[in-house]
Formats: sequence, C-alpha cells, structure tokens
Amino acid sequence: MKVITIAVSVLRENDRIADENRIVFSDNHVFVVNIMGSPGAGKTSLLLKTIEALRQEVRIGVIEGDIATSHDAELIHATGVPVVQINTQGACHLDAMMIKTALTHFDLAEIDLLFIENVGNLVCPAGFRLGESARVVVSSVPEGDDKPKKYPGMFRVADVVLLNKIDLLDVFGFNISIFKGDMLQTNHSAMIEIFEVSCRTGEGLSGWVDWLKKVMLAANPLLTADIGSEPLTGSGR
Repeated sequence: MKVITIAVSVLRENDRIADENRIVFSDNHVFVVNIMGSPGAGKTSLLLKTIEALRQEVRIGVIEGDIATSHDAELIHATGVPVVQINTQGACHLDAMMIKTALTHFDLAEIDLLFIENVGNLVCPAGFRLGESARVVVSSVPEGDDKPKKYPGMFRVADVVLLNKIDLLDVFGFNISIFKGDMLQTNHSAMIEIFEVSCRTGEGLSGWVDWLKKVMLAANPLLTADIGSEPLTGSGR
C-alpha cells in the first residue's frame, strides 16, 4: 500500500507542476508537442524533418530527453534551432519539473513551437504530463504491428500516432490494418490522427506538417501572418 500511495503522491505533484508549465506556455503563446516512442522509432528523425519543413515560418525550440549523451541534441543544434538537453541519468521518462527547469534556458517570447523529445520508452512517459499541448507517439514498422495491444497506456494518451518507416512494410510483413484496429480499440478519441510516414523517403510527412500547422493556428491565430491561413503542401522532404 505504501508504494501505491507514494506513486499517487508523485503523480499528483507532477500534475501540479505540469499545470504551471501549461500556464507559462499559454501566456507566451507557445504550442508544445511531447514526442514519445521506443528507442529507434525515429523520433529524432521526425524532428529533423519537421524542423526542415517549418523553420522558415515558425520559431522552433527543442528539449531533448535521454538517459545519457547529447547525441540527438547535437543533431538538432546543427540545424540552428535552440535546444536544451536533459539527461535523466537512468530515469525512464521526463517529468514536469525537468521541463520547468529546462525552460529557464529559453526565451519563450522567441518560440512559437516547442518540441519535447521524451526518453525512448513505451511505458513510463505516458503517465507523466509535462504541460504539453499535444502528445505524439511515434511507432515504427520494425517494432511490429502489435505495439498498441502490448502497450495500451501509451497509445491511449496519444493525440497523434505516426507510423514510421512504412518503406519497410513488405520487409517486415507489417499489417497496418491490425495496427490501426488495435490502436483504435485502445484510444477511443474521435479526434486522434494517424499518419503513415517514412522519414527516410519523406512519404506522408506533408500530412503530419499540415496537421501541426492547423492545430498551431487554431491555438494561436496570431501566427497567421507568419505561416499563412492555408495548410502547407509538399512539405515532406
């Protein structure tokens, strides 16, 4: 019983700080995307492609979460986008306090879109709110089509699911119908978006970028002058 009580207490405190983060983001008109998924799913590749598609029209910042190293943050830094690395030193997820601390290294008045790349894990990140505007789960074909059934908690909290590496569908015998069916049984939201993409070939990425632009404009109409009122087209690289 003590373990359950402690867990509830930790989550309650995390939610309190996440609410504080959300207010900070709202006050600064920053749209925040929490990108989750297993190691190797393609989270960083997706970030790099998205930055490439939007950086001329949207001011972007990135928080990189990893257990160790700054490898992914260095890739982001090379694009010229401001990035802060969080090394959790063993923790399997980011939490709201980590994000609150990282925010002190940004000028939020100079950011429209903040990506948070969570630690590679299909369990822990789902339970910790960060103050984000949207939760995105990146899954990949080599992982298998059974992930929504095996890790329902992660897919249940998703606003968007990107199935990456679709150029490998035939190689791995991946069944998209099974994947989507299990996912929709897990996540009952009528608003959930599913995109089939390949960060290697660029296939399907324009749909993801168009969705991102649409929800940003809905959250902050002032961005219209910068990125226009119509969805981007041909954004995949």
